[in-house]
Amino acid sequence: MQHKKHRKALAGVGLLAALLVLPLGSAAFADDPTPGSDQGGSPGPSAPADVRIGTELPKEIKVSNSSGQTTLTARVLNKGTKDTGQITLSVLGLDGMRITGVQGCVPVPTERLPKGVNTGFACVIDNLAAGKDKSYTVTATYDLKATGKICLPVTEGTGDKLLWQQGPVPFGTNQPTPNAPDTPLLLGTDNVPAAPPSGSPSPSAPATPTTPAPTPPAQLPRTGVNDGVLPLLAAGGLLLFVGTTGVWWANTRHQRRRTH
Repeated sequence: MQHKKHRKALAGVGLLAALLVLPLGSAAFADDPTPGSDQGGSPGPSAPADVRIGTELPKEIKVSNSSGQTTLTARVLNKGTKDTGQITLSVLGLDGMRITGVQGCVPVPTERLPKGVNTGFACVIDNLAAGKDKSYTVTATYDLKATGKICLPVTEGTGDKLLWQQGPVPFGTNQPTPNAPDTPLLLGTDNVPAAPPSGSPSPSAPATPTTPAPTPPAQLPRTGVNDGVLPLLAAGGLLLFVGTTGVWWANTRHQRRRTH
């Protein structure tokens, strides 16, 4: 009886993996990846030594001053000597940066997002061979009147073992260009919004460094140079998010099939 239950459990895991891989196709990967940087990235606390996962984000993006829209490339790399097996890349937006699409990936419902994250997509990769990489085209909106951050955690399979995480890392500029078509934003730079035109009234309640944010992203792990090792307790919030995403997607597919 126990053997039957074990076989059913394995079959369920295989089905889950198959369902999660279905949304991915050749169109999910960018044809011409933008050269990027792993700034703000760090291996997970229990990442195997022979599977050296990394991610890269472009060093510069351009945001339309009229629409706030931007497009960038997120890349995941295997710098190790061993194939990864199944892994999950998540693309998360924070503060003034909202992720509107990651081609071929699964949007995460709002209730599944960790505190401080406004949008997210999960990309399940069946396997990434040693020395190989995959790039995803990401569309987003950026509120140039605020600061904005992005976070790229990578986990093993569809579970909660963190292999790598880049961010939350900001995009921003110290030299706003409100009169130009686009504003260039640099990776790792806090955004300084443009001053209002002369003669325009100042905002009624300007933000100050001492004003606490209503929903600070402090519960998310930070992996910048000055942040040291991933805080394990904080990392748990992301691990829970990634672990439950696969369950949500499998259940969604199952319910859709039953209704047809």
